[in-house]
Amino acid sequence: MAIRTPALEEPTTTEHSEPRMSDYETACMVGSRGEAIRSVLGHIGDKWTLLVIGALSARPLLRFTDLQRHIPGISQRMLTVTLRHLERDGLVIRTLHAEVPPRVEYELTSIGRTLIEPARELSRWAIGSFATILDSRERFDAAAAKPKATRRSDQ
Repeated sequence: MAIRTPALEEPTTTEHSEPRMSDYETACMVGSRGEAIRSVLGHIGDKWTLLVIGALSARPLLRFTDLQRHIPGISQRMLTVTLRHLERDGLVIRTLHAEVPPRVEYELTSIGRTLIEPARELSRWAIGSFATILDSRERFDAAAAKPKATRRSDQ
């Protein structure tokens, strides 16, 4: 008899119909309550990382200034911080060429390249959902700005 592994979203139950953790919940518990997910996605999910990954996926080897030119709105400091995080996580390689002036180039590592397709999909989703999200924000903010009905206590 073949044993089927449940999907991440699919809850499982025990013989007594008590809910068991789904694979997703189990993965969250690995390494101190989701440490792996929080730690990795904390860097991957920031607002600049996906743009850096996108730029390096389109042009595999970029100098710092070229990389900055391909990422609208990023400051030199934020690009430096983002690249250091990606280098520390093993997703980007920084190569310093001993020239005058020094030349520094960045490229994705093999594990960094595995992030290209998920980053593209997330970017497509963000672009496709942007108008809907902006509309939702406007409705929420408008509702939040309306004065709340005051309660009068019965005395």
